[in-house]
Amino acid sequence: MTERMTPFALMEKLISFPTVSRESNIPLVDWVADYLASHGIESHRYVDPDQPKHALFAHVGPWKEGAVVLSGHTDVVPVDGQPWDSDPFSVVERDGRYYGRGTCDMKGFDAMALWALVEAKYAGVTRPLQVALSFDEEVGCLGAPPMIQAMQPVLPKGSLVIVGEPSTMQAVTGHKGGTGFNTHVVGFEVHSSLLHTGVNAIMAGAKLIEWANEMNTENFARKPTEMAAMFDPPFTTCHVGMISGGTAHNITAKDCTFAMDFRVVPGEDKDAWGTAYLKKVREVEKQMQEVVPETYIEITPRFDVPALQPEKDGLAESFVRQITGDNASHKVSYGTEAGQFQEAGYSAVICGPGDIAQAHQPNEYIEISQFNAGHDFMRKLVDRLR
Repeated sequence: MTERMTPFALMEKLISFPTVSRESNIPLVDWVADYLASHGIESHRYVDPDQPKHALFAHVGPWKEGAVVLSGHTDVVPVDGQPWDSDPFSVVERDGRYYGRGTCDMKGFDAMALWALVEAKYAGVTRPLQVALSFDEEVGCLGAPPMIQAMQPVLPKGSLVIVGEPSTMQAVTGHKGGTGFNTHVVGFEVHSSLLHTGVNAIMAGAKLIEWANEMNTENFARKPTEMAAMFDPPFTTCHVGMISGGTAHNITAKDCTFAMDFRVVPGEDKDAWGTAYLKKVREVEKQMQEVVPETYIEITPRFDVPALQPEKDGLAESFVRQITGDNASHKVSYGTEAGQFQEAGYSAVICGPGDIAQAHQPNEYIEISQFNAGHDFMRKLVDRLR
């Protein structure tokens, strides 16, 4: 009989693949497909037509609708420039923690999901279990929508989805939506002593970034709605995390690029935030063109992630609460594919091991107690499917 790997061994193997979002994840998906096949489990793929990346999904149990779906992503954020004390792509145990890129976000959960799928196969479950592993979650949940669409004609429709983002094994029933725009400001170069005759793209872009600061200040001061009050922070946020541009200190910058991102509380229209930003862009662009007509600002949509809406009597929420015993209300400000599954007709909830505060950090880790809690959750889940 082929070895049935433990969740820890599976996590070690998954983390050994450096699937940073800018790189291919195909070697990892190939390995997962081979491992499942060795246990008689057929897997299926969505193949991205534009880049070397695959999503994988699989089904065990009776060939009927109503499956529980365990959803995770295979990509991780970069480690470039981070001061790691050990190899990020090897799991190191110390001080009651497992260190490694993805231990928390979220190859630890992926390993548990694969373990549960194999165990469910051998247990002969009477209710089906599915696993769905996407790509490019860390750059805007881009890989999940085509994967969800690809699943529909291939697998029986699942009824509920558990997204395993780190939530310290609490049932999270709502998260903010998100939308973002790549912004390219094209100015006009002159010597900085004659800056009034040119257009400095960086300084023009700074007006848009300052607009974001003003929006955050206004939102923070406004009394939150009942829905917004469930989140931390209790308002929609505007954010720029990277900026580049310019060629020399004494030349007005010809180019400036950055991404403007919005994390929008459920109940607000995220498209309205895009419209408001575009209005400000055109205002700044008009000011630029009054100096040099050929200058402009180019806006390209970057991502669009729906919020996870709290469900009344949600199947996914009820299922998870019956296993965890957690009856408290939990909402988070990060985004996941849960809202995308929800839009496709699934009941969705977030429940995974680890603390989101450790995600993306140097020396990323998951507490061993959390890892064990996730494993125990999967044991109970498989038992409920028998």
